[in-house]
Amino acid sequence: MPKVTFSLDSDTVAALKKAAERSRKPQSLIVREAIAEYTARDARLSPAERDRLLGVLRRIGSRPATRSEADVDRELRDVRRSRRSGWTRSSR
Repeated sequence: MPKVTFSLDSDTVAALKKAAERSRKPQSLIVREAIAEYTARDARLSPAERDRLLGVLRRIGSRPATRSEADVDRELRDVRRSRRSGWTRSSR
């Protein structure tokens, strides 16, 4: 595991030490758990971003189809067949 160095203010260091003592875990584990929790929470969309993306999906869904269902099915069948047989780049 790589070692890293970073600076924290006194209040944060005190809170880290207190959390480590209370939970009987190493301080490094407390930091790893805190970062994991933060990144999981940070990965969620904000309500504004969620609404924006849903709006994009609604606009896409309201557009008329540009190809027939049979054409789409044929393309998907070809893609699946290609993936099963192993994809190779065609020479140009």
